[in-house]
Amino acid sequence: MAALLAVSLSLLASTAAARDVPSNVRSFYDSIRAQPTCNNVLARGFTSVWDDTTASATYCGDHISDYNVVFLRENNGNLVDMDVDCDGLQGGPGDDGRCESSDDTQSITAFQWILEGYNVGQEDLNAKVHSYVVFGNVGDRPNWPHFDPQAYGIEPLSVMAVVCDNKLFYGVWGDINGDDGDMAMVGEASISLATACFGTSMNGNFGHTEKDVLYIAFPGRDAVPGANGAAWTAQSFDEFHSSISALGDRLIQRIGNTGGDGGDGGDDGGDDDDCSWAGHCQGAPCTTWDDCADSLTCTNGICSPP
Repeated sequence: MAALLAVSLSLLASTAAARDVPSNVRSFYDSIRAQPTCNNVLARGFTSVWDDTTASATYCGDHISDYNVVFLRENNGNLVDMDVDCDGLQGGPGDDGRCESSDDTQSITAFQWILEGYNVGQEDLNAKVHSYVVFGNVGDRPNWPHFDPQAYGIEPLSVMAVVCDNKLFYGVWGDINGDDGDMAMVGEASISLATACFGTSMNGNFGHTEKDVLYIAFPGRDAVPGANGAAWTAQSFDEFHSSISALGDRLIQRIGNTGGDGGDGGDDGGDDDDCSWAGHCQGAPCTTWDDCADSLTCTNGICSPP
């Protein structure tokens, strides 16, 4: 009974964290699905569904120059699916046993060393708590499709947006697809994020196979919450998701806004044209108010308007 109650409470929290897809993101989603293919392919040859041999998934840069975003998609208006990732800390908060069925769980995530270096008391991501996305394909297999997000300014542990089941969630870029298996896979998220999207039927060996999930990455330092911009020691999905939602809400304003902060690559976290201290402008990571230029204040680890 206690286990059932825990699962029910977790599902309620995930439902509370869900938000309607804003009109600009909805229009973006619909426009991608209405377009047959990606015109600016950054990398191709990937697969999102295990039994699909077409390998038509691509990392798409159609909107790097205007919105400064990178996303995943396939041909014929398809996006990608959502496989379930259980890598990182095992057991602990949020563990209800659904990861035990996974035969591909790793005890560490790709950016464990960065999170540990934050010195906030969190050794690694916990897939049952932290909403994270598996993004990028790296490895040393010759003639194997690869994509390094950092080559396009996307930084580890930066905030990403995910549109799934007519809902919008945020996660961090927390892990990378390696050269394992017979296909170069894409379209994967932590079990906590998969549960928020599609419910408790998600487990370590069962995900969402429809190609209708949109993953959006945001190049630039302004997408990185840093040590103090996220509740890394959170004990629940809802607590962690809430801590990155303000930053996520600001990042999605790039979409449909060709004159916004996202258009310059975001190297220093904001628009320095009206800012007296480059690198400490609106959107830059901060620890105290003294880290922010002019009248900006440090809110949730981000230099923000007062």
